[in-house]
Amino acid sequence: MFDVLIIGGGVSGMSCALVLGSAGNKAFAADKKIGIFTHQKASNLQDALFNNAYGIPAGKLGSEIMSESIEQLTTLYPQVEQISNEKVLRVDGQYPNFTVITNKDSYQTKMIVVAINASNTFAIEGLMQYVVPHKKAIVEKNRIQLQNEDHLVSSGIYVAGTLAGWRSQLSIAAGSGASVATDILTLWNEGKHSQVHDSIRK
Repeated sequence: MFDVLIIGGGVSGMSCALVLGSAGNKAFAADKKIGIFTHQKASNLQDALFNNAYGIPAGKLGSEIMSESIEQLTTLYPQVEQISNEKVLRVDGQYPNFTVITNKDSYQTKMIVVAINASNTFAIEGLMQYVVPHKKAIVEKNRIQLQNEDHLVSSGIYVAGTLAGWRSQLSIAAGSGASVATDILTLWNEGKHSQVHDSIRK
């Protein structure tokens, strides 16, 4: 049984995984089982070029960021289980007992973070009732989002990135994933507001 499963290996999903993974030394998070489906074939990063993203050298390719983020998660936080080459097809159940069904297997989890793009090809059974037109996208693009209040779709179901209704900017998506992660950490910490910072201060 996972404590949280993240669906999507793009910017918001990896950001969420990195923040959750970095909390592994906290007592309230030490025993939590975290997983991420790192399926990236549909990520907008495949064709991206970054010149205006804070902290990222100009000319950086989105495809490089994808592979580097997986390597970063593997190296720094190996306790976060990466599930590759599987596509999520259906979500059954309710909090705190969901079943996530892929094209290859099924997984039990207490919470879910949906962090895939806002394409109208979204087709995860069990979540379709939350689909609405995207509120911050050009109408002609026919983008969608999941209904949510501050990233929370329903008990135990979070959404991050463009699918949460945010515009398609790397820094916005990364912040959205980190925001979801800190909300989950707060939940694990019995409601005490929690976040994780790295620091060089002694």
